[in-house]
Amino acid sequence: MAGGKETPRQKMIGMMYLVLTALLALQVSSAIMEKFKFLDDSLQLANGTADAGNIAIEKKIEKTVADGGNKPADKAVLNKAVAVRKEATEIKNVIDKLRKMLIDTTGGYIDGDNTKMYVGAKEEGLIEVIMIGPEGSEKGKGYALKKEVNMFIDDVNKIFGKKEYEYIGLDAKDDKRIAKESEQKGKDFSELNFGQTPMVAAMAVLSNIESQVLQVESHALEKLAAEVGAADLKFDQVIAMVRPASRVVAAGTKYEAEMFLAASASSITPTMTARGSSIVVDPVTKLGKVSFMAQAGGAFDAKENAFKQMWEGKVTFKFKGKDTTFTVKTDFYVAKPVIQIQSASVSALYRNCGNELSVQVPALGQEYRPNFTATGADVIKGAKLGEVTLVPTGVAVVLKVSSNGNMIGEQPFKVRLIPRPEIQVQGGGRNINEKSGEPAPGPSNITVRAIPDESFKAFLPKDARYRVAAWECTLVRGKRPIGSQKYTTETAKVSSFTSQAQPGDRIMIEVTSVVRTNYQNKTEVVNLGTVIKNIPLH
Repeated sequence: MAGGKETPRQKMIGMMYLVLTALLALQVSSAIMEKFKFLDDSLQLANGTADAGNIAIEKKIEKTVADGGNKPADKAVLNKAVAVRKEATEIKNVIDKLRKMLIDTTGGYIDGDNTKMYVGAKEEGLIEVIMIGPEGSEKGKGYALKKEVNMFIDDVNKIFGKKEYEYIGLDAKDDKRIAKESEQKGKDFSELNFGQTPMVAAMAVLSNIESQVLQVESHALEKLAAEVGAADLKFDQVIAMVRPASRVVAAGTKYEAEMFLAASASSITPTMTARGSSIVVDPVTKLGKVSFMAQAGGAFDAKENAFKQMWEGKVTFKFKGKDTTFTVKTDFYVAKPVIQIQSASVSALYRNCGNELSVQVPALGQEYRPNFTATGADVIKGAKLGEVTLVPTGVAVVLKVSSNGNMIGEQPFKVRLIPRPEIQVQGGGRNINEKSGEPAPGPSNITVRAIPDESFKAFLPKDARYRVAAWECTLVRGKRPIGSQKYTTETAKVSSFTSQAQPGDRIMIEVTSVVRTNYQNKTEVVNLGTVIKNIPLH
């Protein structure tokens, strides 16, 4: 049978069945016959108690529905309970008729006293004729019994609209109680239960089948009783739980928690809400899982360094035909997550540059799913979690961090202008000293470079790529130019006119265009104004 744990009575009946199976493997003797009779009597007594209990459950459902005003939904449950009782009663009647047939056919009771042994207690042949029939015919009463008990299971499953219970009438190959290597494995239901079986043992077998029917009936009625609140409130499922004072404990401080037992009733499945919304309740443990996104707000608690909040939950179940609701209110604290920003430069960002940041919120752990917006800057989301590039367009930037749609916090930044690069003039692979100059006629090749600020280059190397795009070289004698040439490469040969140079002349370098390549490999013109370098010749 599917669903629910076995009751002590059901366990006892199962044990009796095992004893019955063991006795059938022994040679038949008068003493064994008496033990079979004792087992049958015990099973009959247990079955009578179970039947009375099922009648009481049906009556309790009927009374609860009436007390609740005969609501259509509750009456539908009562109708199902009546149908279950009707189906089970019909099967019990079939079994009772079979029991009477076997008793009468084998001679009745000794001295006519039905409290004593049967006349044909050891009879096997007649039992096989009645329950199995001619070999291969499948016309014995056992085959009809198998069909009846399995139809009972089908009918009960239809009442519940799903496969709630497994078949009772099983062939040996489908019976999990019989080992795969057992010689019994090839027998069908009738042969397994009534072949080579003394009459008194067959009676115990029938009692066991009846107990299985009663077990299904009892479980089905209890489920239906729970639907209208007619089930007894028995806390029969107990689990151990822990309630820590805090889930986060700093090193060097105490971890404190409370341990306790929590109990639930398997016969009742409550409905639960948290913060006004329904939550899923586990059908087995009856536990509801509360989950919601914590947001900052409420009264700030200086001691806890967090915002104190409260949520309310309700647990509702039917009991004695009425909805019973328990309300729980729980305080909790919401700490404002600390935003950690990693960058080469955190205090200020460079304007029109790709300032790469790693923004992490350790307190959120695996729940961290960041989204970034900003005022005063363009935002480019990075490939890795928490990575973002800010391109400032104003004089100040405010980065706003949210996670899973909830605002986490803001981080302001100052904005720096890009420092101007330094223009350097080189000749012969070295920097030329403008103060001491060069011997006439000067270097034959000159290189003009734009060198970025060291700090800026260290912070943003992708944005610190400069190139002198245009410059002009002029040989000057006194105040009169002797020769001049314009160039668009950083290194150029200037000896075509500087070869005329004499001591006292000077070579004048005028930088007319410098460009910068940014983090996106795009170029922009750098406004340096007029930059002139003079190389005196001696």
